[in-house]
Amino acid sequence: MQVLVAGATGNTGRRVVEKLQRLGHHPIALIREGSDTSTLPRGTTTRHGDLTDLPAAACDGCDSVVFAAGSGGDTSAEMTDKVDRDGAKALIDLAKHAGVSKFVMLSSIGADDPDPDSDLAHYLQAKHDADEHLMRSGLDYAILRPVRLTDGEGNGDMLFGNEVDPGGVAARGDVAAALAEAVSNPAWTGRTMRMQSL
Repeated sequence: MQVLVAGATGNTGRRVVEKLQRLGHHPIALIREGSDTSTLPRGTTTRHGDLTDLPAAACDGCDSVVFAAGSGGDTSAEMTDKVDRDGAKALIDLAKHAGVSKFVMLSSIGADDPDPDSDLAHYLQAKHDADEHLMRSGLDYAILRPVRLTDGEGNGDMLFGNEVDPGGVAARGDVAAALAEAVSNPAWTGRTMRMQSL
């Protein structure tokens, strides 16, 4: 499958690209002008596009999309809205227009019911709004809501669903593996799953 990966040069996104390749897919990294592509696997196809100003053809020719982008924890509320909410919603709309078969979203635990008193309240609300837009889009989708991310590769041992410990951790390598798996595994379709590494 031709899979567009938003956030492909990020800590999680580059792992998604690698794991999609291992599964036999053809990832296409959506990158901004001037992005450092040196961490991407050799031979990765790239496509230029900024989530704050996406080209109309961003999803053309793609079978699936993985949204693994994020504005980062130190960005302003305005940038969080532009990337995590508005950018995601725009990419969903373009994916639908392009006839993409599945949209896989990296969300966050707590995005189902954002706590207004949380330090991450604005971020979680942006993720919530994007998730809701995806669920209403008519696209086949999968939404992954991991607990706190770590930079580890993980060992592939993961827990999903309501038994997940909100205080646990999720290795980025495990998160990437789950996102890549969700692209073509029909068991993920239409599901929103909490996730942690064990």
